[in-house]
Amino acid sequence: MKQLGRLLTAMVTPFNKEGAVDYEQAKKLALALLDSGSDGVVLAATTGESPTLVREEEARLFTEVKSAVDKRGTIIAYTGSNSTAEAVAATKTAEKIGVDACLLVVPYYNKPTQEGLYQHFKTVADSTSLPCILYNVPSRTVTSLSADTTIRLSHIDNIIGVKEASANLGQISRIISEARKDFLVWSGNDSDTFPILALGGYGTISVASHLVGKQIKEMIDSAIAGKMNEAASIHHRLLPLIDALFIVSNPIPVKYALNHIGFYVGKPRLPLTEPDEKTAAIIKETLKKHKIDLPV
Repeated sequence: MKQLGRLLTAMVTPFNKEGAVDYEQAKKLALALLDSGSDGVVLAATTGESPTLVREEEARLFTEVKSAVDKRGTIIAYTGSNSTAEAVAATKTAEKIGVDACLLVVPYYNKPTQEGLYQHFKTVADSTSLPCILYNVPSRTVTSLSADTTIRLSHIDNIIGVKEASANLGQISRIISEARKDFLVWSGNDSDTFPILALGGYGTISVASHLVGKQIKEMIDSAIAGKMNEAASIHHRLLPLIDALFIVSNPIPVKYALNHIGFYVGKPRLPLTEPDEKTAAIIKETLKKHKIDLPV
């Protein structure tokens, strides 16, 4: 299986001034992210505003970015849904496009049982030869994927890892200890990346890496090399920026930050809006205090 990478950026979806997906700018952003430390990009997920993208836009986004990235980095397609049938169809489409893996979120709104979650993910994984990454983000889905269910799912061959955004370090520790030996755990919260690495996690699917990818890469490399003091120092240095990027709902702050530093990605789609003046001022002041790795 192709190595997907320890640092993956959950990429924003650029929109033009009319609010349509700007595919050319998406290709430029993906390449810029690879140039600033990322091993690959995750497309059309939470940070990419999946709730307001239609499947046709997502499929074209996968196609366009793949054509630009080619073999330079990995493309992970968000194909999750609270409808199992829709997730299967989207995953099959992404596989035909030729992405490297898919990201499957815990079904939201309909609140399945743990057995329902197991059967959902198993059904999607059985429909594809793509590597599948589970995505546990209970702050958005309400239902949380338990450690027991994640460990059970880890024994399905092409379910290769989980993006853990539960902030439950006890649960994450159990998964790292008890899941299939080669099962990978990526941090799903930038503030949790260093603690998860310290527990034996693999890497991160990051929002902050839009801006400080090289620094996050250095933190990961330091932790993997056992240089935990160096990794911790980077973690502490980046925390104020991470806090600013989540001061209101993601991706509102990171889109504002990218526009502010000169990499235009447009406004979020409704019902998300741009930050108010007070929030924008906090983001701008925080950016002044950090080195930005993204080439603009």
